Parts: sequence; C-alpha cells; structure tokens
Amino acid sequence: MNTLATALQRYFAVYARTQRDLSDNTIGAYRDTWRLLIKHLAAASGKPASAIDFDILDAGHVTAFLDHLERDRGNSASTRNTRLTAIRAVLTHAQSDLPEHSATITRILAIPRKRHPKPILEFLNRDETDALLAAPDRTTWTGRRDHVLLALAIQTGLRISELRSLTTADIHLGGAPHVTCLGKGRRRRATPLTKLTANIMGAYLAERATKPGTALFNGPRGQHLSRDAIEHRLAKHLTKAAATCPSIGEKNITMHALRHTAAMNLLAEGVDIAVIAMWLGHQNTHSTDAYLHADMTIKQAAIDRTRPPNTKPGTYQPQPDILDWLSHL
Repeated sequence: MNTLATALQRYFAVYARTQRDLSDNTIGAYRDTWRLLIKHLAAASGKPASAIDFDILDAGHVTAFLDHLERDRGNSASTRNTRLTAIRAVLTHAQSDLPEHSATITRILAIPRKRHPKPILEFLNRDETDALLAAPDRTTWTGRRDHVLLALAIQTGLRISELRSLTTADIHLGGAPHVTCLGKGRRRRATPLTKLTANIMGAYLAERATKPGTALFNGPRGQHLSRDAIEHRLAKHLTKAAATCPSIGEKNITMHALRHTAAMNLLAEGVDIAVIAMWLGHQNTHSTDAYLHADMTIKQAAIDRTRPPNTKPGTYQPQPDILDWLSHL
C-alpha cells in the first residue's frame, strides 16, 4: 500500500469518524471526490489506480482535475469548490505525518477557490405554495405522504437530509407540537409545528402506523426515501402545480428552495434574522443574511424611510410623455 492510500485510509477510517465525527453525508461527499480524483489521475498518467501516489498528485494535476469537472462533467463553480474542500480536508490532516511531501501538499492547499456570482435565491410565494401543496393526489397513499412531506418542509425549513432521516418518533404532537432532527454538524434541534401542520401530521401518523418500518416518509417496504426519490416526487408535483400557477415553471425549485421559502415566510412576518438562523440550524447569521438581500419588501421599506420630504412613496414610474417630462425639468 502506497503513501497516499495509507493517508486516505487513516482519514476516512479513523479521523473522519472517531475524531471529527463527520456526518455520513460529508464522508460520502469527500469519498466520492477522491474516487473521481484518483480515476482522473489514473487516466491522465496511464497508471492503475492502485499506483497513484504523491509523485502524480500535485497542484497541476489537481487543478486539471477541477477544470475537468467544470468542462467535461458540467459541474458548477460551487461544486468545483466543494470538491476542492474535500481534497484539502484529507491533505491538511495528512501533512503533519508526511514531511517528505509537505511542499507538494502545501502547493495543493494553496489552490484558490474559484470566485463566481451568487445564484439567485429561489423561493415560492404564497400562491405558488398553495398550488404546490394542492398538487399531490390525496386520494392515494403516496399523494397523502407527499402532501405532508411538502407541508412540513415549507413550514419548518428542514434540509432534505433532515427530512429523509426523520422517524415517526421525531414528531411530537403534545401541548407544544414540534419535530426534532439531527442537523448539519450533528447538532440536534427542535422546530415548532403550526396548528395546521400538527393536524395534518396527526392524521398522517395514524395512517402511517399501518405501514412497516419507522421512517416518517417511507417507501414501499418501509425504508427511508432516498434524496433522488424525494426530488423526483417534488419535480412531478411542480409540473402539475405549474398548470394552475405558471410562475412556478419559471423558477428552479428544489427541496432546498422550500427551505428558502420557510425562511422568507418567517422574514415576512417580522421574525428577527438571528431567530431565523437558529430556526434553520445555522451556526451564525452569515448564511441567513442572504434572505435579507432577497426580500424586496425590506428594500422598498428602506427606500421609503429615506425618501426626501414631499415625495410620493412607492416605486418610481416614468412620465408617459417623455418630451413633456423633459420640458419641465
């Protein structure tokens, strides 16, 4: 076994799980990155994957791999940066144990993240939300399940990984209805449920009790739904919802956009950004600040408060006759 293989085994078998206690999702993402990288290096060098070591793994080849992800695999700059983070994580851990490769590792760690414009934050307005929730066919079991899943996602803002890992024991419908989940960074949190969500969840749990397994949102054999299955069901319902609410079809709506929708609904009700960050499971408000930028109502209110006296409030509208307007300047 060569030096790189040993470093990878130390990281994934010992450090990632026992010392860092990384989530399965994070470990899986890091693992997949290194599988792709080693396959790319093997193809580029003409050597078998088992022979890939630090004599091939250098800054030039890693940069070529990142370029390959964008150019040939169609990955976004954000995905490219995520892959770079996975490479850095392993090499940062290995550097102290491999002084003979310290210079090579340092050059790889110095590869900069690619700067890119922030994507538009997509979320559903009230009419679009109603159309999506009405889309599942509630005369069927899967339709009723999907309706509850979407309603819970929109009201609580849980991540897709949090939603799919829920069990029936995570729903509490007593005096203070709430859902508990193990979130990012292995932080457990409780999110309140509205009376409407609690009512539909109660009816759903009564029916769910007749099905096998303990997964809250289960497949045919009682197993947890996969990420792909949930996104597939969402896409199906979005297509149906777009027939009655065409604006949905103009947006790129994913399960994460439903999380954005929950945050924007809280912001519209005047909830403080720090509370929203806690609600969503963010460690600080840095990630949550994006919702302030996306809320045009807040920006319009700021403009109205700073408008000069005797100026009519509202968005500027040009005069219909531009020549007449120019003559009165």
